[in-house]
Amino acid sequence: KYTKFSIFYYWINSLGQNTSIYSRLENVAIPSGKENTTATISYDHRIMPLENIFSTGTYYCEVKWNNMQKMGKGVFVLARGTGYVETSYGWEILVTLTALLAALSITATALLLWKRK
Repeated sequence: KYTKFSIFYYWINSLGQNTSIYSRLENVAIPSGKENTTATISYDHRIMPLENIFSTGTYYCEVKWNNMQKMGKGVFVLARGTGYVETSYGWEILVTLTALLAALSITATALLLWKRK
């Protein structure tokens, strides 16, 4: 009864629309001596690459037997146009700090020379 089942992959976008991605029918043979026992089988499915930024949504896997179905918790995917860009302010901070210290040094030197006269 449970050896034949269907696996469905789909996603639900931010508007709540359900889009089918992939489905397949499985027929699992039961080894001798393993009848009437619980078994777990993992199935992986990769969705690569995401088509565009509108691919953002929650992706689900669902398995259906004769009169029963089980659905996964879903995985939320945020697709962005440019991807993650790490901001680096290292050079800007270094140049600003150097310029500030140079200005203070010149001002202090000028004040010392002016006071000495």
